[in-house]
Amino acid sequence: MRVAVLFRRFGPYHYARLSAARGVVEAVGIELSQVDTVYDWEPSPPPDGCSLVSVLKTSPELISFKEIRRGVWKALDKARPEVVAIPGWSGRWVLAAWVWCVRNGLPIILMSESTPWDAPRIPLIEKLKARIVKSAGAELVGGRPHQEYLKRLGMREGHIYFGYDVVDNQHFATRADAARARRDETRRALGLPQRYFLASGRFIAKKNFDRLMEAYARYRVALGEGAWRLVILGDGRLRNRLEGRLRSLGLGGYVYLPGFKQYSQLPAYYGLAQAFIHSSAVEQWGLVVNEAMAAGLPVLVSERCGCAPDLVEEGRNGFTFDPYDVEALAGLMVRLSSMSDQQRQPMGQASREIISRWTPQTFAENLVKAVEAALEAPPPKARLSDKALLWALAHRPWAKE
Repeated sequence: MRVAVLFRRFGPYHYARLSAARGVVEAVGIELSQVDTVYDWEPSPPPDGCSLVSVLKTSPELISFKEIRRGVWKALDKARPEVVAIPGWSGRWVLAAWVWCVRNGLPIILMSESTPWDAPRIPLIEKLKARIVKSAGAELVGGRPHQEYLKRLGMREGHIYFGYDVVDNQHFATRADAARARRDETRRALGLPQRYFLASGRFIAKKNFDRLMEAYARYRVALGEGAWRLVILGDGRLRNRLEGRLRSLGLGGYVYLPGFKQYSQLPAYYGLAQAFIHSSAVEQWGLVVNEAMAAGLPVLVSERCGCAPDLVEEGRNGFTFDPYDVEALAGLMVRLSSMSDQQRQPMGQASREIISRWTPQTFAENLVKAVEAALEAPPPKARLSDKALLWALAHRPWAKE
């Protein structure tokens, strides 16, 4: 089976999935562009044996939609797939791929991590979306919330498979343990405190770092000098605002902002942390939680994160919280840091046991099931109204890639 797997840009997380898929199907990766204005990953070649095609060599914002559509169609023509796995239904380049599949009668696998709550749901838009989604023969989703949302849109439950949101667990587990084995040396090299909560994400509003800092300030009041420090990895347009918030809360010297870290650097920060916090107010999944769990950390995860129902077992490997309830988060931080190392260690072990069920191999195995289901399903209907809908959405002037 020859399967085209599409992503906007292939980075370390996508390579892990493509490499695993390559072991069970003839997978070819197609990315929109090598340029990414969101994640500043170091350029890297695809894994051995993996085929990757870049539609554009520059930012899509500099290219007309006509050129993007032509590039996407050319890449798919050249790939000659039997099935196409498409990430979602927004973005003009994604819709160009849907149009190509409908025109050619090729089965579609929808890869989705949308949840019922991650955006306002407008009935008319939902009806239009349902018409697009129903043209897919199968779906590969993150977990239960994403399955629930697609079922609301009218998809058959038996054609929805889990395992879309995974990371290379071994990368984080092995390298985190290596950092622990050289704890003092690594801590000095990275300038890290003895004990700390770790958080990671882009410095944008939905990541909710303002409230995390406020919760941390209350936590420090409760525990005083016995409190752990807080390390937040990442960068973004709100950095100046967050730095100002730190000063206003009097947290200088207690909260560390080391900046964005490359994939190879991340495990050491996980390995030396005592626990991980993901405080997003809106998050379709939250791959950083996968990373932390693979590294063997207890986790505190916002209940608005799509991964929470599947990855957090209350009291076993961590706790969930309302991201708007600062006092509740502060209380969980007190609770976790007041435990002994012996009490927290089983929580970290439980994280590793739970996340062992969410691996690139999980993605590959369920991709095969989705491929088989898509091939058995009727081909996407080429009704004039459906083609017109896709075409109109792909050409809408306010659309972004």
